[in-house]
Amino acid sequence: MPRAFLIVMDSVGIGGAPDAGLFFNGAVPDTGANTLGHIALACAEGRGEAGRSGPLQMPNLDALGLGAAVRLASGLAAPGFGAMPQGLWGAATEVSNGKDTPSGHWELAGVPVPFDWTYFPDTDPAFPQELLDRVAQLAGAGGTLANAHASGVPVIEEYGERHMQTGWPICYTSADSVFQIAAHEESFGLKRLLDLCEEIAPTLHAMKVGRVIARPFTGQPGSFQRTNNRHDYAMLPPAPTLCDWVRNAGSKVYAVGKIGDIFSGRGISELRKGGGDAGLFEHLMALAGEAEEGSLTFANFVEFDSLYGHRRDVSGYARALEWFDKAVGRFLARLRPGDLAIFTADHGNDPTWTGTDHTRERVPVIGWGLGPRAIGSVAYADVGASVAAHLGVPAEGPGRSFL
Repeated sequence: MPRAFLIVMDSVGIGGAPDAGLFFNGAVPDTGANTLGHIALACAEGRGEAGRSGPLQMPNLDALGLGAAVRLASGLAAPGFGAMPQGLWGAATEVSNGKDTPSGHWELAGVPVPFDWTYFPDTDPAFPQELLDRVAQLAGAGGTLANAHASGVPVIEEYGERHMQTGWPICYTSADSVFQIAAHEESFGLKRLLDLCEEIAPTLHAMKVGRVIARPFTGQPGSFQRTNNRHDYAMLPPAPTLCDWVRNAGSKVYAVGKIGDIFSGRGISELRKGGGDAGLFEHLMALAGEAEEGSLTFANFVEFDSLYGHRRDVSGYARALEWFDKAVGRFLARLRPGDLAIFTADHGNDPTWTGTDHTRERVPVIGWGLGPRAIGSVAYADVGASVAAHLGVPAEGPGRSFL
């Protein structure tokens, strides 16, 4: 029986979203944002030299059709990407009214979001007082800190010392539909933080806020560091997804990285987490050898987004892309005849763009295992339908197979 590997390069958009003008970073619309294309341009112009040098090099994914996908999506001939595609290639457009993690992943798995998310205003304060009172009550604390839109590292630098003194959790949000709680793993306690987030999550989900995110950190004032023990408490998808389709057909679904969190564990047979993206890739490598016939491996590599996109770090993003492409070469060499591997993304996060938020973009759909195949412009939901078709699993929802 065939196997399938669906691999999300978190935030590696390729520009060209037709509705980008309806999405913003601050007051600036996302029109013209192009995560991969603009990184390639910056590197070719010598603006991505920290820790690496020269044009962006991604020969393995370019050989499958990544450069061709960028040209299809946005019209940009990205420097360093000119290979004749040897794999399946195209570009996908999202219909959900969001540029966030759950929207992108759910729709890739066949289920567009049928409602509008709740976003907290970029004001001071950002949250209703009754929500913060409930957080403080559940935490057994006298109050909360921050109460604003913030980036994760600066907010713990600003409030971490007072948090350790008072035991008050740090509550913040972003342009995504999220409520984030940061707390010190030792002085506050990791289990206490996770329990707090799990207990407050139903309140946020009832408000149509997509995720409550636990953001643990360690260290002392002046040297705080976030840890890999982040946990997302996401709403359940509004309908059965690709993961459910595969499980209901009697096959296994392996989740690598934060996939289990994004789908709230629904449809997941086995979860593999930990070790940052490098550690996650070793899990993916192991599954290339171990995963059962007929199974789906669904993986997310988040550090493009979390470490480099939001921080507008072109060089760091380029280093991560080049590392990933080298690792892809090892992974493809381990796959079996009959396997299908699809590389895609959930949204953009252009590090050359203004602001610090995601950017509304089309995403690549690059495949190994079926030979050269141009699929053109497709829908996000078509990805899930196509993976299901490869596995011989009945699909639901609006997606149509491009296989």
